[in-house]
Amino acid sequence: MRTIILLVISNIFMTYAWYYHLKQDGWPLWKAILISWGIAFFEYCLMVPANRLGYSGGFNAFQLKIVQEVITLVVFAAFAMYVLKEPFHMKYVYAFLLLLAAVWVMFRK
Repeated sequence: MRTIILLVISNIFMTYAWYYHLKQDGWPLWKAILISWGIAFFEYCLMVPANRLGYSGGFNAFQLKIVQEVITLVVFAAFAMYVLKEPFHMKYVYAFLLLLAAVWVMFRK
């Protein structure tokens, strides 16, 4: 569970680092890059321990990656809707369901 919690928090930082600057029309590119890198530092401080804990705790590398991707998309969907004010379409629900099917395939024995 620690791995999942760390992955969720790290993905929140990552999403902000990668996409928050899109709302800042007046920022020059250099400023967006520096601020994004500053935020991403905290993402790495959480992602690296999450992967190490998960790997030593029984996840294999493929499982860690697929879990991380699903978490990334869930966090991004919330960010896109609430921060960027992007509309959410049903096709995204279908795509997420397909990703959950991928998780099921990845973890079945």
